[in-house]
Amino acid sequence: MRAAEREYTKRLTPYVRLSLYELAEDTLPKEAAKITKLLDANPSAYKIALAIGGKTMPSVDFAEKLETLAVNSIPHIAFVIGGSDGLTDEVLRVCHMQLSLSAMTFTHQIARILLLEQIYRAYKIINNEPYHK
Repeated sequence: MRAAEREYTKRLTPYVRLSLYELAEDTLPKEAAKITKLLDANPSAYKIALAIGGKTMPSVDFAEKLETLAVNSIPHIAFVIGGSDGLTDEVLRVCHMQLSLSAMTFTHQIARILLLEQIYRAYKIINNEPYHK
């Protein structure tokens, strides 16, 4: 999984500056406090929480969303993936959007790889570049 994460991080380098923060798993309230503190550090970021009840969208729509944020001068996007207990309502409330990768539940490690792949795919779509399937 780390190799896949490194690969997509490398592939994203031409398109975005990417920072990944991984928090040690803790109680849900403590995780929420740590996540909120990180999100508060960049108040101008558009915050997207990965959540089971979030909006699902095809890759093309996801690309359009990222492009719209860029066009509207949103300089940072923060994606939030919860631990094994998910995210608190408090964290979900501070996010601008809730996104679901699938109706299925994934570990946060797999969700991170899926998200990185979809961000990469989105930038390929935005730039009208081929994506090898």
